[in-house]
Amino acid sequence: MKTLIIQGGAIRDIPSFYEEINRVFMSAEDWSLGQSLDALDDMLRGGYGAIEGREPVRLIWRDMEHSRAALGTETTRAYLTAKLDQPGRYNMATIGRQLAELEGGTGQTYFEIVLAIIAEHANIALVAA
Repeated sequence: MKTLIIQGGAIRDIPSFYEEINRVFMSAEDWSLGQSLDALDDMLRGGYGAIEGREPVRLIWRDMEHSRAALGTETTRAYLTAKLDQPGRYNMATIGRQLAELEGGTGQTYFEIVLAIIAEHANIALVAA
């Protein structure tokens, strides 16, 4: 089983999260993954980067609690608020609902969304370390 290691201590915000993802998953590619949850999901499906197809992968995430805090409520609020500044690009009702849920304590943080995306890939075993 292939083992990949995310250094959670290197994650301070969304851009540094993708820097770490690119370091771990895309080092053999001559291009890097953009800051997109859809792109992250596509990459985890395999076919490019470190994952080949549906091969089993053990993904160790060190300092996960640090990453949870870095990609928590404050970061997610800024992420959603920035989307509100682009009304032609995003569904404002959906973003508004996500922001209200976040503020009400029931919405997902960016970190939780990332974990949900990883969980959708049965071939990836996530290990908190």
